[in-house]
Amino acid sequence: MAEIKNYTLNFGPQHPAAHGVLRLVLELDGEVVQRADPHIGLLHRATEKLAETKTYIQSLPYMDRLDYVSMMSNEHAYCLAIEKLLGIEVPKRAQYIRVMFSEITRLLNHLMWLGSHANDCGSSTVLIYAFREREDLFDMYEAVSGARMHAAYFRPGGVYRDLPDSMAQYQVNKIRNAKAIAALNANRQGLNANRQGSLLDFIEDFTQRFPACIDEYETLLTNNRIWKQRTVGIGVVSPERALNLGMTGPMLRGSGIAWDLRKTQPYETYSELDFDVPVGKTGDSYDRYLVRMQEMRESNSIIQQCIKWLRANPGPVITDNHKIAPPSRESMKTNMEGLIHHFKLFTEGFHVPEGQAYAAVEHPKGEFGIYLVSDGANKPYRLKIRAPGYAHLATLDEMARGHMLADAVAIIGTMDIVFGEIDR
Repeated sequence: MAEIKNYTLNFGPQHPAAHGVLRLVLELDGEVVQRADPHIGLLHRATEKLAETKTYIQSLPYMDRLDYVSMMSNEHAYCLAIEKLLGIEVPKRAQYIRVMFSEITRLLNHLMWLGSHANDCGSSTVLIYAFREREDLFDMYEAVSGARMHAAYFRPGGVYRDLPDSMAQYQVNKIRNAKAIAALNANRQGLNANRQGSLLDFIEDFTQRFPACIDEYETLLTNNRIWKQRTVGIGVVSPERALNLGMTGPMLRGSGIAWDLRKTQPYETYSELDFDVPVGKTGDSYDRYLVRMQEMRESNSIIQQCIKWLRANPGPVITDNHKIAPPSRESMKTNMEGLIHHFKLFTEGFHVPEGQAYAAVEHPKGEFGIYLVSDGANKPYRLKIRAPGYAHLATLDEMARGHMLADAVAIIGTMDIVFGEIDR
């Protein structure tokens, strides 16, 4: 009789369901996972080390490239850490803009997660639906920063600039005439995506129709028997184990623990906003799916509250301390002091007092923290990033044991892993 023994399988690093350059060495007994050993480092870009050689401002765009589907959330923690060391006050309007764009970023992240996770488990339709809404969210990014992904919009002391009064319009081209373009600018894809007003009008328009989009995703998935077979009872983590393993964000809340930094350690203006923290019961992949779906509804509500406040309260969007933030273009071009401030800021940067600070935000994937050590120079002495995905990936072995090979794919999907922040 043939001897049956375990065999080892390489899952990735080019596997489409590996969510980045993950090499997973799986020890299998038939199709059952006995052991899962994640090998990382294939994407390593040395962000923490590079920060030691660059000024604080020069390092800011690197933050966008960590978790490259939650760009502004990464910038947010970095700016908060610098502001904590500098002891500067951020204008109220800038805080509300930051909160609004952090929640827009949460929607961007969760839509990417939803589409790719559903695609991994056999539904390509959801991916197409989710990317339809991501287009509008990218337009919001582009309107404030000029970039659709890597925005560098949050700056120490506030944000790069105020919200624009107009939205970019589609232009007449060889394919569409003026009439078709006018209809497109007013009413995209049969939806009321109006580009005739300001950015705030465009965002408000989006928030009014987005709940119906979430209903569409839920119609496709929530009671779908194939989806439930792929996620119910898969990757179960008890509340105690989730805490011990260092889980945060939806991974922790899916196990029933209502820990959300926006509520437990409020920053910016979250304490002034009304929203709930969704939690799961069983700690399986299906619960984590439900938690994230409800989080999108809550984020939509937060964005609406921010729009209402921003409409009623004009004001500055960055600190008036020109040793930290540049003067206006007009000041820089018309007065010598403004020119000197501008020149010094973009050549030498600003000096941060000696000390250390840790600042964390409720990133879409969990607690994203920046630990800064300053020796008084114009660049960090040490920068350490606390990335949520790193801790979650470490739990993969425990979550996958005893499950089938196909379930390992669903477990990677439910973690919402992006490798930029893991191989930092």
